Amino acid sequence: MQHQAHPSPWIALARDDWAQLRSSTPLTLDESDLAQLRGINEHISLDEVAEVYLPLSRLLNLYVAATQDLHRATDTFLGSLAAKVPFVIGIAGSVAVGKSTTSRILQALLSRWPNHPEVALVTTDGFLLPNAELERRGLMERKGFPESYDTAALVRFVGQVKAGVEEVHAPVYSHLTYDIVPDEAIVVRKPDVLILEGLNVLQTGADEDRRVFVSDFFDFSVYVDADEKHIMDWYVERFRRLRDTAFQDPRSYFHRYADLDDAEADEVARDIWHRINGRNLAKNVLPTRTRADLILRKDEDHAVERVWLRKL
Repeated sequence: MQHQAHPSPWIALARDDWAQLRSSTPLTLDESDLAQLRGINEHISLDEVAEVYLPLSRLLNLYVAATQDLHRATDTFLGSLAAKVPFVIGIAGSVAVGKSTTSRILQALLSRWPNHPEVALVTTDGFLLPNAELERRGLMERKGFPESYDTAALVRFVGQVKAGVEEVHAPVYSHLTYDIVPDEAIVVRKPDVLILEGLNVLQTGADEDRRVFVSDFFDFSVYVDADEKHIMDWYVERFRRLRDTAFQDPRSYFHRYADLDDAEADEVARDIWHRINGRNLAKNVLPTRTRADLILRKDEDHAVERVWLRKL
């Protein structure tokens, strides 16, 4: 374990030091589970799960237990009946950095702990404004930027989950059609843990009526980090993979790219990155990194090389 010489709110841990904090936590996933959880161009292994994500699941399990005790203490003080309060985890980071894979692995691991078996996962993509509305506002080229979301609806959703509302509905987003799916919803029913994953979860966009941020409802937050050059390369690689798979579907919003050769696909992907995703990362996503409770720093091969944990 390495401690920084100057005052810092962080404990910086090399991967080997972090891996030791797994303690005796058993590995409850196998290769077939991992095949269902990893992203389209992620190379994550069971060793990575054991060395990076098991220690994190152990830490979160301890935090969940401590938070539950704190809620019980508060209820005792107020003289009210103990109520089930979901533990909310935010997962932030750039497009193509691996947020979704991180979220799915954490969901699978946390749901195997006996004291919080119900773990819901929702992405903020469903809270993007529909394409028709984005086009009306001239925002299609800024999809993923803060102004492209219905932030008030997102804040209400997380607030209702945190308040223990019996059923809370989240909109459904299709990556195939690149749009909100009409008349469909994800139903969240009082989970033990809610994982909320998205570009914008640590941003300070708020419900304008109440000045409440999404992150105000978080019990813990994770930022998945990497050098921008690596993230752009992963984005280009993923674009190529999608060109050969999802883009081949005539229903795909990106079907027009299905017949590009490798050089053309790389050129288009890099153009999209520089015009949209790279700008959003620099202006809106990366500045939220220091608001997280834990930062996972990835190397060029997608493997987490370092972890920063915020001191309490």
